[in-house]
Amino acid sequence: MADQKDKRRVIPIVLAPSPAAPIPVAGPVRVSSGHWIDRRGRPLEDIRISLTDHCNFRCRYCKPKEVWNDYKAYLPHEELLSFEEITRIARVAAAHGVTKIRLTGGEPLLRKGVEELVADLAQLRTPQGRPLEIAMTTNGSLLRRKARALREAGLSRVTVSLDALDEKIFQSLNDVGFPAAKVLDGIRAALEAGFENTKVNTVVKRGVNESQIIPLLEHFEGSGVSVRFIEYMDTGNSNGWRMNDVVTAAQILSIVRTRYDIEPVAPKNPSETATRWRYGRSGSEFGCICSVSAPFCRSCSRLRVSLDGTAYLCLFAESGVDLRTMMRAGGTDEELAQALGRIWSARDNHYSELRQSGPAQTGKRVEMSYIGG
Repeated sequence: MADQKDKRRVIPIVLAPSPAAPIPVAGPVRVSSGHWIDRRGRPLEDIRISLTDHCNFRCRYCKPKEVWNDYKAYLPHEELLSFEEITRIARVAAAHGVTKIRLTGGEPLLRKGVEELVADLAQLRTPQGRPLEIAMTTNGSLLRRKARALREAGLSRVTVSLDALDEKIFQSLNDVGFPAAKVLDGIRAALEAGFENTKVNTVVKRGVNESQIIPLLEHFEGSGVSVRFIEYMDTGNSNGWRMNDVVTAAQILSIVRTRYDIEPVAPKNPSETATRWRYGRSGSEFGCICSVSAPFCRSCSRLRVSLDGTAYLCLFAESGVDLRTMMRAGGTDEELAQALGRIWSARDNHYSELRQSGPAQTGKRVEMSYIGG
């Protein structure tokens, strides 16, 4: 046991950078048009909830093997938010303007009974009587087995992480030898199950997988699947991020133009994270998520809730606010709503904008696998 403790002491990662803060007791709750509004006028519309810290991949930009394979302190099941607690947060949030819940991880499909959670969330309604959009981001490894049940439970959309088609590149990136062919089969399963607007997320890292941009577009052209190329980001503390590793959206577009004529697509709503483009004879779409080169902080409408019930106001946050303790201590729905309203109303986060003007943050950021991407 002493050896194990010594081993953990030197691991350079921080799941929760500091103990979750208590609910702020002071400050106004800002409301506009039925939404909680933060200090920069941004409405809360989207909550991303992490279901587990476990993942069967060790992607280099998220859970690199040399760090995470020796890390044994995953949260015990009783410390995870229960499905009832997750549904409660979603129900209260929906009553105050939230229209979308995205389930993330770790790998969310590793959470036992996830279809039951989806079914509960699919029953929720906004004050106008509209169902919430229930989405999920997954590595696709279990989709062939789970897609139909998820669709029948009421999941609205699926986004699959796929960083390369080339097997050597993909298996090196996930670092567990999982084949891209099985992820592609999972995407086919999602389409067969009736998931429309399925998306593929591709994190692009210089010198690693920019060669896969054109093959991915060619593969999914005309399929109804939209690829989103994501600039490599400095999430968490364990991925060794350097600015030199970033392939910017402008550089991605230059690569795309070597094969395709492209035209911009107007955003559907102000809080979209991706700039979208049309390409090919079929009018297929792809997007670029450019948090590094063209931050979208000014329109960010997302709150993240970690697997243990800590609310984080930014993907790059250093600390969060504890919701789980309040709920388990008997807090009412009204008290939970007041807490969420105060948390969001106090928000002033704009990390990616600060990054553009120089070093934005020196503290330990929460790991992406703890709060989802």
